[in-house]
Amino acid sequence: MSEKRSGCVTSILVVVLVISGVLNLALILAGSAKLVRGTGAGVRRSASFHEPVVKSGEALEGEGGKRVAVISIRGVINSAEPGSVGESALEDTLEEIAQARTDDTVAAVVLRIDSPGGEVTASDILYRAVRQLREKKPVVVSMDSVAASGGYYVACAGTHVFAHETTLTASIGVIMQALNYQHLLGKVGLEVVTFKSGAFKDMLNGARELTEAEREYVQGMINQSYDRFVGIVARERRLEEGLLRKGVADGRIVSGRDALSAGLVDEIGGFEEALEKARALGKAPGAAAIRYTAPMALGRLLRFLNQAPAKGGKVEVDFGGRLQGKLENGRIYYLSSLLVP
Repeated sequence: MSEKRSGCVTSILVVVLVISGVLNLALILAGSAKLVRGTGAGVRRSASFHEPVVKSGEALEGEGGKRVAVISIRGVINSAEPGSVGESALEDTLEEIAQARTDDTVAAVVLRIDSPGGEVTASDILYRAVRQLREKKPVVVSMDSVAASGGYYVACAGTHVFAHETTLTASIGVIMQALNYQHLLGKVGLEVVTFKSGAFKDMLNGARELTEAEREYVQGMINQSYDRFVGIVARERRLEEGLLRKGVADGRIVSGRDALSAGLVDEIGGFEEALEKARALGKAPGAAAIRYTAPMALGRLLRFLNQAPAKGGKVEVDFGGRLQGKLENGRIYYLSSLLVP
């Protein structure tokens, strides 16, 4: 009986692989036919993502065919999660931004953020990409449940920022943590022997206490990242940096309503309000809203199948979504305290 089941499963997998291969080839051929799309003002670059309509509009193709692109940033911002088009989910988001920036039919962008933050460098890369996009077309930020720390860092690059009254945002600060297990090792009779080339080489070694020099060095790195964060908020939001440091930029989380009072956001509202604002700023009344979805590729299916355990166990599938990343020792984060243990 088990052999019959195994044979059925194998047959199903073969059929799925064949179908996926055929569909993938069809998508490649279809995509090659649309590598360049005329736009009146020029041509658009090759598209990596499909563009389904998420909200229909009133504008007709004969009236210019302008659209509003909706790009989402969800979960912990990091460079570790695998992507659907690029090597990482971060690269996927950057590709979506680039596709929107170079497409002349996209009049404006709504950037939806539901993120507690993430890696300092990944957040900064996204901020720079959004700011570059903003230089060419309006970017309206729509905060969902959480847009804190690195999520707020990225939001600062927007042309106009919306938050729900209940959105958790701000958390302007930097954090770096490492686990110290020195006393646990002593209880079980273990000792870590380390050979190093310099005094700071094993700076975050959890088997011993940090030296005072190490503490000062790490705090200095934290301060550098914090200074950049506060400086960006002050410049983008046109706020006094000194007042920020003495007030809301102390790492606290605030509601969307309090963020409005503090000047951290421009308006209270949700996605619908953000979409209307994007249409207005992009001079595209009634424009349809589109989002970017990755085409199903054979490589993604094979990667999923390779993750399946030989016997029993559980497989988590994420076709195009962004699984929440895991925090790693030794990395500096713009991260809300909501996710810090």
